[in-house]
Amino acid sequence: MQIDSVRRRAVAAATLGTLLATLSACGTSAPAPARGAHGAARTPTASSDPTRIPGVGDRLHRRNPADSRQVVAVYGEGHDSAASRVVLYTRQGTHWHPTGSWPAHNGRNGWTTQHHEGDARSPVGVFTLTDAGGVLADPGTRLPYDHDKGAYAPPAEWDEAHQHDFDYVIAIDYNRVKGTPPRDATRPWGTDKGGGIWLHMDHGSGTSACVSVSKRAMEFLLRTLDPDRHPVVVMGDRATLKA
Repeated sequence: MQIDSVRRRAVAAATLGTLLATLSACGTSAPAPARGAHGAARTPTASSDPTRIPGVGDRLHRRNPADSRQVVAVYGEGHDSAASRVVLYTRQGTHWHPTGSWPAHNGRNGWTTQHHEGDARSPVGVFTLTDAGGVLADPGTRLPYDHDKGAYAPPAEWDEAHQHDFDYVIAIDYNRVKGTPPRDATRPWGTDKGGGIWLHMDHGSGTSACVSVSKRAMEFLLRTLDPDRHPVVVMGDRATLKA
């Protein structure tokens, strides 16, 4: 009995450590003001080629899967800025059409093409979106949804502004195992490459590496993203996206 008790405590401690590592990767344990522009981010200008996502150059365009018919584009205001705009595009036939646009925040130090743990920069790239979850009940998403109040509750020591960050989350498939809950802390590329990068609720400033939008935006994305349309996120600062 004593051995069983010790084992239970060990398992509980390991589980808590994994959870805190995941939440810390996405949240902001020491909130800091967003750097760069603080006003409403600019909406990208319309593309002259309707078969392309506006503002996305050849390099990232080639990485967008051919079968993807939904793209969440994150337009960062600048390399070192935490301000961005999220636009959802849906492909009808060969043409892409915007179906939603919201102000957003990214990593509080901006963007990077070589993300590593603790740099407070969001990774530039094209990543699939396969799994969701959160503190609140499933609002009607087609994505697999992991509803777990305890698993997604921010640490109690975070300030009030951050207590609802993970009410809804969509995992960005950067250094994670697809098909697992967002809270799964497995890092296929190793822990130094970071992870636990999500779309989640906005708290009014930059994140540790995630992308954050309003509750209304999260509900819209959750109800609209469809695994059958192979949704992806294309994200980065505007200059790098255009390259």
